[in-house]
Amino acid sequence: MATFLYRLGRLAFRRRHFVALIWVALLTLAGVGAASAPVAGSSSFSIPGTEAQKAFDLLEQRFPGMSADGATARVVFKAPGGEKVTAKADKAVVEKTVRDLRDGSEVVSVADPFAAHAVSKDGTIAYAQVKYKVSGMELKDASKDALKQAAQSARNGGLTVEVGGDALQAVPETGATEVIGIAVAAVVLVITFGSLVAAGLPLLTALIGVGIGVSTITALASALDLGSTTSTLAMMIGLAVGIDYALFIVSRYRAELAEGREREEAAGRAVGTAGSAVVFAGLTVVIALVGLAVVNIPMLTKMGVAAAGTVAIAVLIALTMIPALLGYAGRKVKPAGEKSKLLGGGRAAARQDRPNMGTRWASFVVRRPLAVLLLGVVALGAAAVPASKLQLGLPDDGSQPTSTTQRRAYDLLSEGFGPGFNGPLMVVVDAKASDHPKSAVTQVTDDIKGMKDVVTVTPATFNKSGDTAMITVIPGSKPSSTTTEDLVHGIRDAGAGIKADTDAKLLVTGTTAMNIDVSQRLNDALLPYLALVVGLAFLLLIVVFRSILVPLKAALGFLLSVTAALGAVVAVFQWGWLSGLMGVEETGPIMSMMPIFMVGVVFGLAMDYEVFLVTRMREAYVHGEIPGQAIVTGFKYGARVVTAAAVIMIAVFSGFIGSSESMIKMIGFGLAIAVFFDAFVVRMALVPAVLALLGRRAWWLPKWLDRVLPNVDVEGEGLRTRADADRRDPDTDQDRELVRV
Repeated sequence: MATFLYRLGRLAFRRRHFVALIWVALLTLAGVGAASAPVAGSSSFSIPGTEAQKAFDLLEQRFPGMSADGATARVVFKAPGGEKVTAKADKAVVEKTVRDLRDGSEVVSVADPFAAHAVSKDGTIAYAQVKYKVSGMELKDASKDALKQAAQSARNGGLTVEVGGDALQAVPETGATEVIGIAVAAVVLVITFGSLVAAGLPLLTALIGVGIGVSTITALASALDLGSTTSTLAMMIGLAVGIDYALFIVSRYRAELAEGREREEAAGRAVGTAGSAVVFAGLTVVIALVGLAVVNIPMLTKMGVAAAGTVAIAVLIALTMIPALLGYAGRKVKPAGEKSKLLGGGRAAARQDRPNMGTRWASFVVRRPLAVLLLGVVALGAAAVPASKLQLGLPDDGSQPTSTTQRRAYDLLSEGFGPGFNGPLMVVVDAKASDHPKSAVTQVTDDIKGMKDVVTVTPATFNKSGDTAMITVIPGSKPSSTTTEDLVHGIRDAGAGIKADTDAKLLVTGTTAMNIDVSQRLNDALLPYLALVVGLAFLLLIVVFRSILVPLKAALGFLLSVTAALGAVVAVFQWGWLSGLMGVEETGPIMSMMPIFMVGVVFGLAMDYEVFLVTRMREAYVHGEIPGQAIVTGFKYGARVVTAAAVIMIAVFSGFIGSSESMIKMIGFGLAIAVFFDAFVVRMALVPAVLALLGRRAWWLPKWLDRVLPNVDVEGEGLRTRADADRRDPDTDQDRELVRV
């Protein structure tokens, strides 16, 4: 591995014009594809195999033309104080609004509140249900403007009017904090390298990689049904790993220059050693992201694969474009310990013999490993405590900020019709196999009416064939409550008796039922996903480190950091701690996808630091140092870079906390705090402490396994052997070999 990457690095350095041209061409091609691609709609959300999805598919089949996946809007009217919407003047305003709403070209139907009995018992609140032909993301601006204008006209008539539903759905905005995150990354790079040119290389290559990845996703979004969240997450992860991978290689390049090597040789060795760590770190991230497919939720699978593709591009760019750009930079990239004229006069740093902070910290941990280990475990354990109170759910209008019309409409409907009205259950009765379909539906209706927490059961609506019916059930509790969840399970359990008596099949769907099924699917998939991802990465790390205990320690440390991060997410987004600082206007259940998504992404990112830091220790150990000294050496060369990489990744993820999309905000915070815990507590404290306690046992590997495993040579031992051979044979023509490669 090291020898191949060494040759690749030298070749890219020498053929830099060709390498740069290839990447610029790919960026241009992806950009043109994105610009010419049709605008993508919202990604369809489906969970194959669940009852809610089966019911939805049955409705599409038995009720053709109902546009089950089309956008909806609830225009909610409230009469002024002391009045009722049924009063003559107020009723006239509502009826005019309904007529105006029906004029839209994309409108399928508008339900008149007075004809549909959509008026509260006290007569103060009513709503009109608007159904559209297309989804919220595909809805034309003209249709959205007409909806807003109709609502405003009703307000001008003296009513309080709010609009709920997904018809006003908008592409999430990340805000200025994303730019601030990149700016922080730039500052950290400048401080780390002491050179504007060296600092600019990781930023430039990361932006090119993200540009190619996101543009490709945009170009394929319509064909592959990719939502806007997919590209946002790919950008988030691609930026973070792209900067980090380039940082690792540039840092090693400067270290090789400081040892007196020529620039082309230094570039080759940097790619051969640090590049090996980048390859395996990238592989762990890709495994973790692609592994999300085991959950069998297409949207989550697409998000994982798209982000994994962006990570793969970041790895390839780090291995090829970084050495090419180093060739262009020439002497503007200084050896380690030197600064540019702008930032330090170009002179060597003073007191080169003084141990750096990484060396001093590692020496302290090696002297006090047990105390550091206990302190770190206790701290992470305390942070993880809130995770025991984790409540899962999917966001709806009730989780929107109170400043939005969607949230105000949600609150008005709860006020007028009860908390369960915002989460109606749709019961589908498939009576095609029944001899008496209407009798079967009547039995279903009567059984549901007798259940606990049922407020209203609407009359059944049959399809044209009369063999399938829809029944709407209004629970007495809010959509995210356990009482409503129990009701869904109760209705489904009653379906067995219905089928035995009438041969009719009962299915429950709707947003609330879909959320319950998603949460259950994710809970069921968490342990198999952990086993798959951690197992594959464990095997990969055994190959990299040629050890059993080091990969085991890496996996256990990850579990500590991800649990602590979930605890922090619960404290902020569910309990409301520091919610004002984070811009969280409404607390509530944690998004159902959050735990499994964090497990996948954080595991991959955590292994970045594990691989880069511990391969330096492994390299020192293989080259003859005792275990304790190898730990110190690894920190001497790796701690500064890992610290900078972690700060950069935290800054990039934190930039997405300013997003208007609650899911993006939550993921940005969760990933940022997880990287903080993993990099600064687990990798920088617990890892050296555990290795110091294990001593030589940390690098133990059974002899039979050592013979079976392939030698990937991450430590670059092959490069050292090659250099020794070259010194013995001065006629070796490496350049000719490189040309053949």
